[in-house]
Amino acid sequence: MNISIINGRLIDPANGKDAVADLHISNDLVVGIDTSPHSFVADQLIDAEGLCVCPGLVDTQARLREPGEDHTGSMESELKAAVKGGITTVCVPPDTYPIIDTPAMVQMTRQRAESLGLAHVLPIGALTVGLKGERLTDMGSLHQAGCSTLSNSDRAIENTLVMRRAMQYATTFDLIISLNAQDPWLVGNGAVHEGEISTRLGLPVIPEAAETVGVARDLALVETTGIRAHFSCLSTAKAVAMIARAQQQGLPVTASVTAHHLHLCETDVGVFNTMCKVMPPLRSSNDRSALLKAVKQGVVASICSDHQAHGRDAKLAPFSEAASGIAGLETLLGLSITLVDREIFDLPTAIASLTINPARAMGIERGSLGVGDQADVCVFDREKKWRLDPNSMLSRGSNTPFTDTELIGQVEYTIVSGNIVYSRAAS
Repeated sequence: MNISIINGRLIDPANGKDAVADLHISNDLVVGIDTSPHSFVADQLIDAEGLCVCPGLVDTQARLREPGEDHTGSMESELKAAVKGGITTVCVPPDTYPIIDTPAMVQMTRQRAESLGLAHVLPIGALTVGLKGERLTDMGSLHQAGCSTLSNSDRAIENTLVMRRAMQYATTFDLIISLNAQDPWLVGNGAVHEGEISTRLGLPVIPEAAETVGVARDLALVETTGIRAHFSCLSTAKAVAMIARAQQQGLPVTASVTAHHLHLCETDVGVFNTMCKVMPPLRSSNDRSALLKAVKQGVVASICSDHQAHGRDAKLAPFSEAASGIAGLETLLGLSITLVDREIFDLPTAIASLTINPARAMGIERGSLGVGDQADVCVFDREKKWRLDPNSMLSRGSNTPFTDTELIGQVEYTIVSGNIVYSRAAS
């Protein structure tokens, strides 16, 4: 199909583009900007006057619940939620059931996603067999199967020697390691940030040192091995400062933060609000301010959803026993553009943090709309205000603290590989 998107504000940070322009798509590629190729005739015309046109969003961490947890979500339901939110590429952590620690699991995940024809799914391979932190996976085979990034998900590799060897092995294939850096002993059975709220509610704590100790160890290993590392879902001001120093020293490290950590802090837990139970926990307002500043300055270059769909019962348990996580695919863009509306950072910065920056962090060729690039596109209304209604969510999980929150920035069209996979008018 040939598609022309005309009169829209084209924002493509990868190519330094921010201007009203026409975008022309043929099959699965961008074939023209402003001017179309000779003999090009559009099969479908999208008039994007008053709308923004940007690369499809790249989410560096989202769990699709398939295989293994189909009762809380399926790849189909969660990818429908993704494209509704303008997300065209989803990076899936390896903690599925079975674990993504073999080429067969990588291929099965990719083939299942391709059969659905919604968003691209990029499996992140496991660093250790079964994510047990003991034996290294066959990283070469995982790389050949299509993994550019490896991770141990949120399962700690407690043995520092094993982690060092994993990094050394990964460098031989020029792989990227995604790190959820937490010290498991300091995390323990904690549920909330160590601070005023934990004291008032009497809940077990996760001190900021749990993150800073984990980041410090992994940064030391990055320095000695030279591995390209992505620190996922940072939550504290001190950890961000450590990443900034490492970047200034020339270490090949990137970092991401979740959209919900940019909006919420420990006080939002209120009186045992389990919708605000996440891992890492919501931190202090000072930590949140530091995260926002880090995104603005580019120290934390990516914003992700860390999407985790849960059934209703999972959040009805007492706070310490309730499941952690937020269903965030459908609010990733809205939460980010809302921060633009509050003048926390500008629109190109927000778009970069959702497109080209996470793509580069994951080592994939996505997130740009130059001629010859993959035609993954998000068309959204920058000014449109809307409220999140759990009953209208496409994800099977409605576990979100943003119910009835007014957000800004609504997706009108999502295009994946040149195909319109979501249209708000048709939904």
